[in-house]
Amino acid sequence: MTTRTTSAYAPGLSVRPMTVDDCEAVATVRVRGWQAAYAGLMPQSHLDAMDIAEDAERRRGFFAEGNTVVNVVAERPGPGVIGWACYGPYRENGRRLERGELYAIYVLPEHIGTGVGRALMTEMLTRATADGFPDLALWVLKENAPARRFYERAGFLPDGAEEPFEVDGVLVPEIRYVRALTPSAPSAG
Repeated sequence: MTTRTTSAYAPGLSVRPMTVDDCEAVATVRVRGWQAAYAGLMPQSHLDAMDIAEDAERRRGFFAEGNTVVNVVAERPGPGVIGWACYGPYRENGRRLERGELYAIYVLPEHIGTGVGRALMTEMLTRATADGFPDLALWVLKENAPARRFYERAGFLPDGAEEPFEVDGVLVPEIRYVRALTPSAPSAG
């Protein structure tokens, strides 16, 4: 799918495929999203050290590689890109599995609660279903209650898998959520 869609959840919002020209805006969404969502959940030193220009350069590199990740952005007239999401094949021990994985979904902090996240989630579910994935998994910080509620409203449930990842020498626990995909999967609540 390469078309622009409008959202019933957020009037004036459109969701479209990300282009290399969006890398700076997506880096801003990601860095500001991390800094807002993960404050108090991971070392502040890590969040403070995040750099939009470095992140944008990494994103440009991903585009140059031509990988299998599906990236979309949400935008409104005026502010432009205010959200970003991506998914691809599930990654486990360096291997890609048949299931899909929602790698990221972030919204600029001042746009949280306006339907942007739901619009992005609906787009991810629609695209992953069309790509033939039987289900979609994601990892979320165990202590991130707002994100967990968002995923649960979108039909994801924890499956019991738990893994920590290290951030500046601190182990941060994550749990895995999974949602089955079917032709009726796009409803994101």
